[in-house]
Amino acid sequence: MAGIYLHIPFCKQACNYCNFHFTTSLRYKDDLVAALAKEISLQKDYLVDATVNTIYFGGGTPSLLSIDDCRLLIENIRQTFSVAEDAEITLEANPDDITADKLKGWKDTGINRLSIGVQSFFEEELRWMNRAHTANHARQCIELSLAAGITNLTIDLIYGSPLLTNEMWEQNVQTAIQYNIPHLSCYALTVEERTPLHKLISNHQKLPVDADKQGHQFLLLMQWLRAAGYDHYEVSNFAKPGHRSRHNSSYWKGQAYLGLGPSAHSFNGTERQWNVANNQQYISAIQLDKVPFEKEILSSADQLNEYLMISLRTMEGIDLNVIENKWGHTERERLLHTIKPSLAHGTVTQQNHHLKLTDEGLLLADGIAASLFK
Repeated sequence: MAGIYLHIPFCKQACNYCNFHFTTSLRYKDDLVAALAKEISLQKDYLVDATVNTIYFGGGTPSLLSIDDCRLLIENIRQTFSVAEDAEITLEANPDDITADKLKGWKDTGINRLSIGVQSFFEEELRWMNRAHTANHARQCIELSLAAGITNLTIDLIYGSPLLTNEMWEQNVQTAIQYNIPHLSCYALTVEERTPLHKLISNHQKLPVDADKQGHQFLLLMQWLRAAGYDHYEVSNFAKPGHRSRHNSSYWKGQAYLGLGPSAHSFNGTERQWNVANNQQYISAIQLDKVPFEKEILSSADQLNEYLMISLRTMEGIDLNVIENKWGHTERERLLHTIKPSLAHGTVTQQNHHLKLTDEGLLLADGIAASLFK
């Protein structure tokens, strides 16, 4: 099984917290779509003998593409790779881009899952984040999608902003539950360097983020969604049974994937490569039949550390049998020795041959994983 990711680097306006590769100019959109279509053929040998189980349009804002753009890219992928008949094809969409006509067009192209960047159902928070949509858009887009028969939805929600009270956060989560959204991705607001939000906070033009408040809102989130029947299957992701993101799950399972477009990453098990994060350089190189990427070969220690980092974020946790089979008995014993302080502090629990984070441990996931690295 394998996945394909397409990076669409266009947005109507810049959210003040975002550090992804994007531009608010659509001037070269047609050229970039043509380059993406060509890169598909240039990368035809990357996923050797693998069935493509998922296709994911990410960004940026893929919902800015025309229906014809989506159709072209999906058809090219199907013609170039072996794509499963029941492949999960996801499109990230902003609420203000979703219309009844677009929903029908997306369905006609084969898109069967939408990832909607709601972030909040409160107007003041959306303005604070500099989002392009309104609170009304946030609700309307869900209702339009459900009415169009697209029920395989996931929405993004952000917690921990200075404006978000616990009561507001509960209302955001309960709104999603009431709409019966089958999948939620919930992220703590992070202040990345070189973003407008970082500058605004540094200049005391916006309030800073309160880490303790974020941690408390995360614990509340877990409580509310478990009570509503969601599986907390990855640190930031919650799903009703049968509705896990197949595409993102492939990342967490270490399966191969091909990334297309500027800044997109690819992984084949032992090597990782990433395309240049510059639209013009990307387009120019592809026009010359060259894929502009850098590459690194992962050592055995690199592969182990990646497995520890990724698996510890999931419901299943670290499988000690996998550690022994891939990296040997000595490595398993090293890990069991290194994890002892976390077990004693109650941030990790051992269940048979699995090491899993507790609720308190989930607040410290990255740090615990780093302490285990070889």
